Amino acid sequence: MAKINGVMMQYFHWYLPADGSLWNQVKNNAQELADAGITALWLPPAYKGTGGGMDVGYGVYDIYDLGEFDQKGSIRTKYGTRQQYLDAINSLHQAGIEVYADTVLNHRIGADGTEVAKATSFPQYDRKNPKGDLRDINAYTLFNFPGRQGKYSQFEWHWWHFDAVDYDEYSKESGSVYLFEGKTFDDYVALENGNFAYLMGADLDFQHEEVRTEITNWGKWYLDTTNVDGFRLDAIKHIAAWFFPNWLDEMEKYAGRELFTVGEYWAPDTSVLNWYLDTVGQRMSVFDVSLHYNFHYASKAGGYHDMRTILDGTLVKDRAMNAVTFVENHDSQPLQALESVVEPWFKPLAYAIILLRQEGYPCIFHADYYGAEYEDRGRDGNTYKIVLPSHKQFIDQCLDARKNYGYGPQYDYFDHPDIIGWTRLGDEQHPKAMAVILSDGPEGIKPMEVGKPNTKFYDLTGNIQEPIETNDSGWGEFSCKGGSVSIWVQE
Repeated sequence: MAKINGVMMQYFHWYLPADGSLWNQVKNNAQELADAGITALWLPPAYKGTGGGMDVGYGVYDIYDLGEFDQKGSIRTKYGTRQQYLDAINSLHQAGIEVYADTVLNHRIGADGTEVAKATSFPQYDRKNPKGDLRDINAYTLFNFPGRQGKYSQFEWHWWHFDAVDYDEYSKESGSVYLFEGKTFDDYVALENGNFAYLMGADLDFQHEEVRTEITNWGKWYLDTTNVDGFRLDAIKHIAAWFFPNWLDEMEKYAGRELFTVGEYWAPDTSVLNWYLDTVGQRMSVFDVSLHYNFHYASKAGGYHDMRTILDGTLVKDRAMNAVTFVENHDSQPLQALESVVEPWFKPLAYAIILLRQEGYPCIFHADYYGAEYEDRGRDGNTYKIVLPSHKQFIDQCLDARKNYGYGPQYDYFDHPDIIGWTRLGDEQHPKAMAVILSDGPEGIKPMEVGKPNTKFYDLTGNIQEPIETNDSGWGEFSCKGGSVSIWVQE
């Protein structure tokens, strides 16, 4: 469920330098983030990936190696060592910030050896109709972690712990999905490609009791080791939905406390997100992918999007208590797999919507806060240099307004195709009011009620210098410049 008035931050993006410095940065910035109004950090996957010290964390090799063992060419991960990770968490906790661990349970990559097993091949985009007969394949499914030598867990992964793989060493063929003999793709998953249980690597078989037991044992070990406050669950559309309620119950029972959990189910259709939440019994929150795509399309429209509809078809409108709202993330950023960019000019409008309204649990993206520069190949094979500007100043203004004025009744004025607004009237503990107005097109003025008669308001952003005064009925003529946001707060 959403954290009332909390603000999460995704403290990484895909192209951070692979220099092992992130955990130390987190440690050093903890108090500054808390002072700004951040209440929780979603940290990247902390365990060893197949790329060792270069892997972003989603090419999972060993979930027990938090940067402690010489495996895959390095001891540290991309972000630092085990001790640096634990020190960072401790510093965040001392600053009053919760920590959510990025948890990638779908697959394993970078096996220590191959195993021969029988399998049937399926097309990548059709998991219903096999294209080959059952035959022997030589699959990368043996994970015995020689660098760790059984510390923390003696468990070894073999082919029978997986549903499928996508490479056969005998034929050297890729481009197919090889379903092992006696296996079925997990149920209660996304229906893309007929069944989207298989995503990449060696796909865990959650119908196998040994797999469920090991993942539960690992979760308990992780809680003991790190003392995190919750989980961000990766790629849940590919994992049997019935697994997570039981697993999370085990985790909370073991921890003896509530653990916040948000799942990444990448689907722009809110009906799919609602189906998933119904299936897991509202046991977690999910990211509001629908809202992200609304921002994406609005930003691409160049001022011709009907802003009255910006919340239509979104989870935060239908089911706010289960919605984690976001503008951009590591998958949607330029040159990434799910690229769906929110253009820089629109990001202040989008952040105002997720940070200054009462619904949802907002998540700030590292690259939007600090900016980013990087190069990578695009889908066309060409190399591009990307420069993402920092929106830190504006986001900090939103955080300040949220912390001091984001309380009480909310009145919406979504009554113009370009210029929309809302007010927050305050409560007993936070009596001062706020009015937010934004436009994706021309400048404009909107009469809005703030419940404070004959009271001065000023624009916290500084975009408009002259204050305004409300009338005897507590209404004011609030304005904003074209393509921007103004946050009017009570003096």
